[in-house]
Order: sequence, then structure tokens, then C-alpha cells
Amino acid sequence: MEAPPDNDVLWARSLHFRHPDGSPGLAGVSLAVREGEILAVTGPRGSGKTTLLRCLSGLVPVREGEVWFNSTPLHTLGPMRRERLRRDRFGWIDPAPVLVPELNAWENVALPLMLRGAGRRRAKVAALEWLERLDVGDKARKRPSELQQAERQRVSIARALVPAPTVLFADEPTAPLHHSDRTHVLRTLTTAARSHGLTVVLTSHDAVAGGLVDRSLTLLDGRRVSTLYLPDAPDTEGRAACSLSV
Repeated sequence: MEAPPDNDVLWARSLHFRHPDGSPGLAGVSLAVREGEILAVTGPRGSGKTTLLRCLSGLVPVREGEVWFNSTPLHTLGPMRRERLRRDRFGWIDPAPVLVPELNAWENVALPLMLRGAGRRRAKVAALEWLERLDVGDKARKRPSELQQAERQRVSIARALVPAPTVLFADEPTAPLHHSDRTHVLRTLTTAARSHGLTVVLTSHDAVAGGLVDRSLTLLDGRRVSTLYLPDAPDTEGRAACSLSV
């Protein structure tokens, strides 16, 4: 078993994954992500983008292939050690906001810090700073039920950023946002990641993301591809064409 190069914070080799119903999710994906890099994973719906993030972050166990975080082989860790690693070193943003309904916005954002032992005052200050950066500082005392969908997603993004994770996984982080908000939120996320030296792996259908990340890779049917041509409209005849990367 060969460990990844020292400058790669994430490294995967020959990842294969099948969903519980037997359908394929990944078919031999390999990749390396350098420390501080912002990588976008693109591709059509069902191409394996979310599955790849879930494997890289340890959310699902890898049955075939390898995933390394620094010198730690995630593919050999048990559930408890994977959970500890996710809590201490990784951040995650879902495409739909998942917040604690009984807590207000700043309490939701501060929660990861308080779970790590930070005092309430310190955690609150950090939470309010991130809410301000994401233009929802005036919603700090509102509960999720009082917020619009886009506001809840901004709170979720702030919560993922506040503990300064080593690696941030963002699965379609701007999906609930209006088009006019997406550029601002993506720019805030990537700027914050660079200023804090975070490594980011995100999935996105948004063309704006291409100009804000360091590098992109494309998936199709669970495989990495180097070129992807999709029809201009849903009723366009013909199949999508691709050439596999080597």
C-alpha cells in the first residue's frame, strides 16, 4: 500500500463504488488534491459527483480502492475513527441546508466550535463574523423556520467554514440560491478558503465556479473524462460524446 505524495492532502486510487441497489456509482476514479487547492468536480446529474465526495470524506466506506488524507488511509479506518476525522478535520456543505430547528442562526453556526470545547462568547463572535461575510448578519437571531431557503443555505455555509476545517467538501453549495446570489456566495467561499489555507473539493453545475477554482475534473457515468459534449437541449437527438482521460 503506497502512501500519497507529501504535498497531496487528499489522494484516491482506483475508486470503485456500487450503491446498495447494485447500481454503479464510481468506476476506477483516481485523483490527487494538493494542500490549499480548490478543486471543482463537474458532470451531469448522476455522474458520480456526490458519491465521490462521500467516499473522499469518509461518509461512506470504500470497499474497493484507496483514499488517503495526508498519511491516514481512510479506506482502512473503522466507523468511529472516520467519524472523528470528519468532525475534527473536515467540513461539509449539503445542497439543501440542514440546520438545527431549535437553534437560531448564530447558534447553528457556532455549534461546531462549541462541540470542540470553545466558550460560548468566543464561538458567538466567530459565528457572527461569518454571518456578516455571507450577508446574513441581520438574521443572526432568527431560527431556520423564519429564514428563506437561500438564507438558510448561507447559514449552513458559515457553519462549515467557522471551524476552519483542513478540507471542506461542498456538494452543490449554491443549489438553493438565486442566480444573482451564486457568484457572490461562491466568491466568498473561495476567497475565505484561500485566506485560511483551506483545501476545497466542490461539485457544481454553475459555470461561474470554473473561474473561481484552481482546477476542475469531469465525471461521466462514474468515470473521469477529459472531454464532455452534451446536447444543447433535452430533446436534442444523439448521445453525449466523451473521451476518457488517461
